[in-house]
Amino acid sequence: MKKITISDVAKHANISKSTVSQYLNERYEYMGEQTKQRIHESIIELGYSPNYLARSLKQKKTFTIGIMVANILHGFSTKVIRAIEDACNEENIHTIVCNTDEDPEKEQKYMEMLQAKQVDGFIVFPAGENAKVYQRMLEQNTPLVFIDRIMSDLKIDTVLMDNERASELAVENFAKHGHEKLAVATPELKPYMTPRLERLSGFKKALQTNNLPVKEDYLISENLDSLQERLQHVFTMEDPPTAMLANNDLTLVEMLEFFKKSNIRLPDDISIIGIDDVPFANVYHPGITTIEQPAFKIGKKAAELLFDQINDTASEPEVYRFAPKLFERESVKTLDE
Repeated sequence: MKKITISDVAKHANISKSTVSQYLNERYEYMGEQTKQRIHESIIELGYSPNYLARSLKQKKTFTIGIMVANILHGFSTKVIRAIEDACNEENIHTIVCNTDEDPEKEQKYMEMLQAKQVDGFIVFPAGENAKVYQRMLEQNTPLVFIDRIMSDLKIDTVLMDNERASELAVENFAKHGHEKLAVATPELKPYMTPRLERLSGFKKALQTNNLPVKEDYLISENLDSLQERLQHVFTMEDPPTAMLANNDLTLVEMLEFFKKSNIRLPDDISIIGIDDVPFANVYHPGITTIEQPAFKIGKKAAELLFDQINDTASEPEVYRFAPKLFERESVKTLDE
């Protein structure tokens, strides 16, 4: 079959080739609605597919961005990616998603591969230890936005949740229900893991603000593989906690599995709150009180910041924080009941 061209569309719509080109490049300033409708109908009827390679060569853009995600299994990451993809789709920009598994070498390999493909920019959940790579990208004026993690030595637009406020919401809710022995479980702390560090810091600050004791044995930081073993130690202590915060969705799953195997009942034996509004929170029995990260807002903002950089309309790099939201369900027991 003959390949349909812009000339074919122009002839079918009885409109100049340059007008069709302006339509395809979304330059509508002096184009009437009837003209746009005729071009649209001709494109559909003829089955025309734009030549993105020619468009890229002309505008010196590939209309493609790379998304580096640290762990695609996180529900938060999946939602953020979806929000970015939605925003890119509206701008006719393609996305390439790479999962780095928190591995700096893997991240660098993917970024070099995508740079070779001349993507227009990157949205990155930084795996850490690649500061020199990011700095080189900045020196090359490569559009770059971080999500979820701050690298304070680099001036890069960064979008994340107000993590300390998330922990504060949890502590306030536990305190409201009469709990004083509060624990928190988080994956292993690492210098570049901003959410983990800030949520733990916020937890400690909130305990002090609410005149509650800070007990080191209740501050649990472990690899997920060994988290249940640590929980076993905590819940066989003479004075175990009555309430516990799960730092993220994967931690919450490990906690729930441990409680089930150990016949620890929710909320009679332990009250829990999870950061990340996991899909099963509302259908689990009892319903799990969660703190939602505004993932779609974060993803959309990251995309908008990247578009500004690509289009040379960006302002000075900033850190943008979005407020968490508490969804109260049945997993927190009032102690005086």
